[in-house]
Amino acid sequence: MWIYNLGLILYVWAIALASLWHRKAKLWIDGRKGLFDRMKETIDPSARIVWIHAASLGEFEQGRPLIEKIRKEHPEYKILLTFFSPSGYEIRKNYDQADYIFYLPIDTPGKARRFLDIAHPEIAIFVKYEFWINLLTELRRRSIRSYIVSAIFRRNSIFFRPYGGYWRTALESFDTIFVQNNESRKLLGELGFDNVVVAGDTRFDRVAEIASAAKKIPLIDRFKGNERVFVAGSTWGPDEDLLIRLINDNPSVKFIIAPHEMEEHRIERLINETHGGAVRYTQCTEETPLDNKQLLIIDTIGILSSVYGYAEWAYIGGGFGVGIHNTLEAATFGLPLAFGPNYEKFKEARDLVTLGAATPVHSYEELKAWFTPLHDDMQILEQRSRIAKDYTLSHQGATNLILKSIF
Repeated sequence: MWIYNLGLILYVWAIALASLWHRKAKLWIDGRKGLFDRMKETIDPSARIVWIHAASLGEFEQGRPLIEKIRKEHPEYKILLTFFSPSGYEIRKNYDQADYIFYLPIDTPGKARRFLDIAHPEIAIFVKYEFWINLLTELRRRSIRSYIVSAIFRRNSIFFRPYGGYWRTALESFDTIFVQNNESRKLLGELGFDNVVVAGDTRFDRVAEIASAAKKIPLIDRFKGNERVFVAGSTWGPDEDLLIRLINDNPSVKFIIAPHEMEEHRIERLINETHGGAVRYTQCTEETPLDNKQLLIIDTIGILSSVYGYAEWAYIGGGFGVGIHNTLEAATFGLPLAFGPNYEKFKEARDLVTLGAATPVHSYEELKAWFTPLHDDMQILEQRSRIAKDYTLSHQGATNLILKSIF
């Protein structure tokens, strides 16, 4: 315990030091200043609280179907939403389906007690991961019903290592552990946990909602015209190295690229190296001619999920770095996918590869070999598209199963 608590203190010191020059670190520190005072001023002490914790933006999207269904079906509860990361909190701090939104305090014993004193949740729901031991210990001590949803466990994680006993005790705080797959259930069974339910992944419910509510974007309509469109989402530099070549080799196809981070030099590179002409989304007006542009760069946030609805093919970025980004937002529209080689830790990506709806690529030659038959043969395109769509449809329902168990 003392090693864990000391590690947390050192972690905070490191972030505080980094905050002198790193914007996200500064947001992390500043967002927690006066946290408990703000919570006391805001949270109704008589309210019945469901507390939902998401590490960052991706986990929030995973938990969002639960939040919105609780809001709709259990109005007797107020919803407290917490984030660990600025990339989640800063984007969703004004989310209107939660009553209270805060950063999660650092997990020291004193802060854990103070947080729960003020928040006084009846139910605590953690999304996917984040096993804060002091908070979980305090939840168990207070007999607060606690759950983790859409969790996934692997043999190489700390819980299954010889020195993982301390972390295994954290899992004892959960009334039910809702996991994504049978492999996770079996692994937890080896540790003696029988309170495990294979519920699936709530992201499938979320992307289904996104697809059904996809917005029509007049500018994208004009850009597409009567042409076929290839969308590349959340791209990084190595992804763009391949995509620029693909664009220039396929002048009859329209391309839309949404960089993961809108760094000016990368946007300029896309514009300068695209032979068929490129334009930035934020610089377009109703009068901007788009029929003579081959590439549209999405240099804003919040519309990528709707943009996928205009595509025939998609590329998901991040696979040449720490890992690919969200494949399900594209797959739910029935798009065959390509991405870089680092995808193995994402179950849905592995599933889509196995089914033939997605293909990992290591080079431009492999990307071209994937794209050419999908471009030239409508039958192959329709077959792969149907596989992707059917996969997302067949995995819906986790949200209802989880909430039926909790409430």
